[in-house]
Amino acid sequence: MLQKLFRVRPNDRIGLDLYAKTVEQARDPAFFTDLGVADEIDARFELYTLHILLLILRLRDEGEAGAEIAQDLFDVYVSALDNALRELGVHDVTVGKKMRKLGEALYGRMTAYEGPVRAADKAALAEALSRNVYSGAAGETGERLADYALRARVGLAGQSLKQVLARPAWAEVAA
Repeated sequence: MLQKLFRVRPNDRIGLDLYAKTVEQARDPAFFTDLGVADEIDARFELYTLHILLLILRLRDEGEAGAEIAQDLFDVYVSALDNALRELGVHDVTVGKKMRKLGEALYGRMTAYEGPVRAADKAALAEALSRNVYSGAAGETGERLADYALRARVGLAGQSLKQVLARPAWAEVAA
């Protein structure tokens, strides 16, 4: 019985592996040097969330099996956010409040980005990215990042599930 309780599900490992690969992409220095994303905690959260959403949408395109992996990826992401708060020195008493606030922000970003990404609406996505990633800068500020996100969406869609699980091929970050 204890073995069943403490066993690692196969998708847990897939979610963790995909999370690591997604964070690696979101940390590409070109986002900060070429696209002008501030190298700050809030902006990195925005980039991680955008990339996680892009991968979750791709996985959901695979039906039930992909949706399960997408949920595991999302769960790993939320757990990583919790761990990051603790590493930043947030005390156990306030972690719940901070996580609730962070969860609301995460849900808000995913909601704001999902519609424009699915519709390939570059203008709406650029506006949302400008507001969130670039702290309210004018809409054209987010255009290059929106272009990247939409190219990444198309690129991920062109890969088989097996390829995505092995190594998602992200779009090139272009200035």
